Amino acid sequence: MSYLVDAVKSINPDAKFVLVGDDISNIEWIEETSPIDIELIRSKMEELREQYIHQAPRQIAYPSIEEQLDMLYWDGINGTTNWSDAITAVKAANPKPE
Repeated sequence: MSYLVDAVKSINPDAKFVLVGDDISNIEWIEETSPIDIELIRSKMEELREQYIHQAPRQIAYPSIEEQLDMLYWDGINGTTNWSDAITAVKAANPKPE
């Protein structure tokens, strides 16, 4: 679940937990971690998502890691430069913030 670990760790850096299934309400707190309110976690997840969207358009523009690895593999097989071309295009279209 996106941002779940980051949200929990930003609230309690020492938290230990396991997510059972895909439902945030099924967090199992382990190793004597005090439970964190689910709404607080949801709120923190949304805050982190908003920060990411507003601060990281360049990161969002990059192909996924899986896509990049596939490009690298096929570039090696075919002697092409698809990966470096794709990364260069993202960097050109989204200059690094100063």
